[in-house]
Amino acid sequence: MRKKLFQSGKWAMLPVIFALAWPTMLEQAMNTAVQYVDAAMVGRLGAMATAAVGVTTTINWMIGSTVSALGVGFLSFIARAYGAGDRQRAARVSSQAVLAVLVSGLLFTVLPLALHRQVPRWMQAGEDIRDTAGRYFFILYTPMLLRAASIIFGTALRASGDTKTPMRVGVMMNVINVVLNYLLIYPTHQVWGVTVPGAGWGVEGAAIASAVSYAAGGIGITLALWRHPVISPRGQKLRPDWEILKPCLKVALPSTLQRFGTSFGYVAFAAMINALGTVPLAAHSIANTVESAFYVPGYGMQTAAATLTGNALGAKDKNRMRDLSQMLLILEIGMMVISGTLLFIFAPGMMRLFTADAAVVALGATVLRMVAVSEPFYGVAIILEGMLQGVGDTVTPFFFNILGMWGVRILGTFLCTRVFHFGLIGAWSCMIAHNLLLFLLLTLHFRRGKWNPLYRE
Repeated sequence: MRKKLFQSGKWAMLPVIFALAWPTMLEQAMNTAVQYVDAAMVGRLGAMATAAVGVTTTINWMIGSTVSALGVGFLSFIARAYGAGDRQRAARVSSQAVLAVLVSGLLFTVLPLALHRQVPRWMQAGEDIRDTAGRYFFILYTPMLLRAASIIFGTALRASGDTKTPMRVGVMMNVINVVLNYLLIYPTHQVWGVTVPGAGWGVEGAAIASAVSYAAGGIGITLALWRHPVISPRGQKLRPDWEILKPCLKVALPSTLQRFGTSFGYVAFAAMINALGTVPLAAHSIANTVESAFYVPGYGMQTAAATLTGNALGAKDKNRMRDLSQMLLILEIGMMVISGTLLFIFAPGMMRLFTADAAVVALGATVLRMVAVSEPFYGVAIILEGMLQGVGDTVTPFFFNILGMWGVRILGTFLCTRVFHFGLIGAWSCMIAHNLLLFLLLTLHFRRGKWNPLYRE
């Protein structure tokens, strides 16, 4: 695989880019499909059930993205070591990823379980759904150690060019989740004259299904990493290796602070939306789920961008780095134009998949069509951030994201919802403005060229 990464010719990179990107795209498409199924299944229980699940969504993003950000530091250095052919160093970095899993997994198990009753109240959830939302949150974070393993070890595998194994494990997780959802959410019922057993646990059933699937995924990814021929941590000492850990943390900490800071911003953003009422909250929750499907090409290509950029840096190949950046941006813009167009056209129909409430459908379709126009710009920002991750520059995205989140999205949403009373449309306008600012800042930084360590050699 490593030889294929360095074939000559700009267009020769296309098969390699897609070989890395398509499994991640399929994995994310499957994850999104399961989110759709989850939302649809819970949605059948009523608007209050949907709101109870959706009220802690941004907290879930905050924790998940913070753990994921830790993996970015290991991604950068594993990709470099792999590109340079240094198997021993790659394995040493992988062993430090095990420590990151243990620390982050335990931390984000203890905190959510201890605070599960307070979180819905902090998110300004209505009193009628707080208890249900709290129980859902508690169950979801019981297997967080294995969930952290799935996230960080999956990143390590992708950094070595293996995107198929995380995809296969992701498919397994999704199948488990869907089957258990069906069996645990609904009571025993008849389908075409056949009795289908069911627990009838409602929202709690959905949480248990997700928790079991996370646990299965964590076990599967851990076994795959241990069996990997290059980056397996087997034989490495399970203790801090500061020669490896310091540069990894130097990359990981800004990324973690960025994810935490922006995710905390999502929490503040969601809290302001939650205060708008049941219809805006339901429209926002469903629209977020719908929108996520149309970012699959972008985030799939981001994985390829980070891995291939890190490989090129490890091989010290300037021409490859230049050609790679051009091809990735061309491909990304094309795919995001297509996905944005489809989202704009099918927004009302996508909303109707999850709710029959006409007011929720109309409001959700409006904000989805607004964000569809900005998708190509955000797609460029996604790729550029992936390339920066690949070369180990996480400080720049940190500043850009924090500025956009708190200076544009949060402040703007506060003014739009609390002062000018523009409601959900005003809030999503601020979100779009944030995405456009990221596009502008990252594009200017990219064009200067100093982001690339090979540029200075």
